[in-house]
Amino acid sequence: MLSLFILLLERSGLIILLAYLLINISYFKTALANRKDLSVKIKLIMVFGVFALISNYTGVEINKDQLIMNQFVTQLSADSALANTRVLTIGVSGLIGGPLVGTIVGLISAVVRYFQGGGNVHIYVISSLLIGLFSGHFGGRFVKKGNYPSAVDGIKIGFLMELVQMLCILLLGSSFAESGELVRFIALPMLLTNSIGTAVFLSIIDTTLKQEEQTKAVQTHDVLQLTNQTLPYFRSGLNEESCEKAAKTIKEWMKVDAVSITNQDRILAHVGAASDHHIPSTEIITDLSKQVLSSGKLREAHSRQEIGCNRSDCPLAAAIVIPLQSKNKTVGTLKLYFTDPSKLTFVERQLAEGLGNIFSQQIELGEIEEQSKLLQDAEIKSLQSQVNPHFFFNSINTISALIRIDSEKARTLLIQLSNFFRSNLTGARTNMIPLTKELQQVEAFQTLEEARFPGRYKLTIDYDKELEQTLLPPFLIQVLVENAFRHAFKHRKTGNHVWVDVHGEEETIQISVSDNGVGIDPALVDKLGKEIIPSEKGSGSALENLNKRLIGLFGESAKLQFQSTAQGTTVSCRIQRRELEEGKHAYIDRR
Repeated sequence: MLSLFILLLERSGLIILLAYLLINISYFKTALANRKDLSVKIKLIMVFGVFALISNYTGVEINKDQLIMNQFVTQLSADSALANTRVLTIGVSGLIGGPLVGTIVGLISAVVRYFQGGGNVHIYVISSLLIGLFSGHFGGRFVKKGNYPSAVDGIKIGFLMELVQMLCILLLGSSFAESGELVRFIALPMLLTNSIGTAVFLSIIDTTLKQEEQTKAVQTHDVLQLTNQTLPYFRSGLNEESCEKAAKTIKEWMKVDAVSITNQDRILAHVGAASDHHIPSTEIITDLSKQVLSSGKLREAHSRQEIGCNRSDCPLAAAIVIPLQSKNKTVGTLKLYFTDPSKLTFVERQLAEGLGNIFSQQIELGEIEEQSKLLQDAEIKSLQSQVNPHFFFNSINTISALIRIDSEKARTLLIQLSNFFRSNLTGARTNMIPLTKELQQVEAFQTLEEARFPGRYKLTIDYDKELEQTLLPPFLIQVLVENAFRHAFKHRKTGNHVWVDVHGEEETIQISVSDNGVGIDPALVDKLGKEIIPSEKGSGSALENLNKRLIGLFGESAKLQFQSTAQGTTVSCRIQRRELEEGKHAYIDRR
């Protein structure tokens, strides 16, 4: 019995080793993340089908309580049985892939076992199918939830699945006495081996995926910190001074051998190895950079020849070149260099690609601000300075805090932050945007505020659906909602409600934002919208800037109106209707 246990443990070790190698392949890890897709299920069936073949063919032949030491079992004698790790492979396939995967892998194993022959072979065909069905049933629950069974679950379910096989041997065998003797001999080794093997297999998957999630969380945190530090440099445009500071910061955080930044024609900064001939202000000298500028696509190089530097003594042996883009046009490149090609891994590529997207957005934001200045749109420029920096850094801090606690929520908030700034870019390019775009901006703001202060605010939006494409000044509703959040409720943490109403009349639309806050000091009501009123939570210029824009676009009749009591405040305005489309009433409630 001990000898059988050791032999089975050896066979299960082979399966576990293959599992470890497989789970460390990026392609397979990506597939596991999408287990609900039919294409992924097919791939899992193929993988575990191979495991089922290995489990059957590496089993231990047993004849009258005697172990027959064959390394590879293809055919059994008529009165022999086979002890193997079949339950392990079928059980894990069902637990990971669900009912479809478990059943089909069980069928594959059953067919293979049938053709191997031996005594009472029908027993193992039936037990294989039952194990596939049962394990798939248990695994289906985990697939729906998007998680994996734990090692403890593996021990329990592996033990249970092996019990199913032992019961099949006892109940379906031609001779109960012979079946009982076989079960007595193989039960304990197979119960232990398959339950432990299932637990180890699942533990490998769980541990590997958790380590990857933790690594991604740390990397995301580093990227956010790097983004925070390089923000002022890229926002000031692609010039030698800003790019040199950015390159030094990137090199420090990324731990690469050299960092270079170019525009379309020349090197703007080069920090690190090869700085003796990759000199700022000179023309771009590497073929790789020229290819990226031409194609607008990220490129990698794993040798000096691929980099294409014209200096034979250049120490740079590998590189990632990321296009920097603004308004869908490649305006420069970010280059990360390595003197050792082995240091250029998949992780570095992923980080570089993400940084390139962020830096491109920063550059585009900087260009938008510059265009604002050229257009001499003082009100929108001032309003942008109100909305962007404060909200950006508060949101970054919130997301950074969530990275290690809830990485999925942090990812969602990053998307909302991206939506928020995309709306800001739209607002910077034009004086008017559709109502739907403004409400998306408000939604993104509310989501990020909810992350910072869970349950503190309730926002209800009520608007006529026919007004969805009606144009209004960017940030109109956003500023009023943010102003209510910041100032209406003092230090009150619950019961804070803000209502947004947008309704149309024949030639105008009425927009109002109300709250149930503590009201405004009567001495300040007449000053709001007319002059800057400093406060502890801002410069006090947002309402003044917004009011100036409304009056400038629509005339004196569009100016902000304030009504405030101790039970709350309403800020409203009436503007002309433009580009209306017929529709019906819509209602949104954001918490």
